[in-house]
Amino acid sequence: MIYLITVNYYSTELIAKLLASIQAQSSASYQFVIINNSPDDRLLQTLKEDSILVLEAGDNLGFGGGCNLGLNWVYAQDKEAIAWLINPDATFPEGALEQAINFCTLHPYLSIIGTIVEEPGGNIWFAGGEFNPENGRIIAENSFSNSTDDYIETSWITGCSLLLNLKKFPSCPQFDPDFFLYYEDFDFCRRYAQQGHTVAVTNQIRVIHQPSSITSRNPSLKFEHSTYSYLLALTKHTRRTVVLYRLGRILFHALRASLVEPEKAIAIIKGVFSYVVRVRSLGKSTID
Repeated sequence: MIYLITVNYYSTELIAKLLASIQAQSSASYQFVIINNSPDDRLLQTLKEDSILVLEAGDNLGFGGGCNLGLNWVYAQDKEAIAWLINPDATFPEGALEQAINFCTLHPYLSIIGTIVEEPGGNIWFAGGEFNPENGRIIAENSFSNSTDDYIETSWITGCSLLLNLKKFPSCPQFDPDFFLYYEDFDFCRRYAQQGHTVAVTNQIRVIHQPSSITSRNPSLKFEHSTYSYLLALTKHTRRTVVLYRLGRILFHALRASLVEPEKAIAIIKGVFSYVVRVRSLGKSTID
């Protein structure tokens, strides 16, 4: 059985479309697990049926925290399951579940697997993630390698569509709770890659995703969280000099934005401040 995990934050209508895309074409055995990060979203309860489970978070745990709750539940059911983290604003093209199950069966040695993520118009939104620790660049690729192989190893996978082969993990894999939103997927992949797990992306599985359909609801919070998380990710995975360089660029960008987009500038500064507070609480010396 394959377990699908999605995190709800006032996204019931989107999740209903995601479910419809599965139910319309899938003959595979699956369990759909919804982590409810919005406790007063009562409409979500209307989606319940035998193959759909709603786990109440009790509060907004963020993306990584919500995924951890779902992964812990799945791991308790079956420590050798395939867990597929999927965004609420994604949908499955025909045959996607069967393709995922077949791919994981053929490549049981892969721990973390990403899929091609396409926009509704057909353009590729994600086809692998690269990371340059020398300059701090974290890049989402929008084209797949010309390799004849059906997968390629990569630095990180977007949490929009990420499969985990749980039998490769001696304990339940977890996202770092220091990240509330953004870059938790990058950090997750880098940590487990450093432990010897293979991170790969395949062109044999595809999903359709509407970018920013959720995060665009509050642009200021998006800039605040992404600034904080980006700096924290660099602190955990690069050198002090790289973090300081990127911090300087971010502050300069905020200064320029303050002239025409003051709300954006304020959000970025808030993100920097949250980062400074968090890093000091962790006892890091990156900004000292």
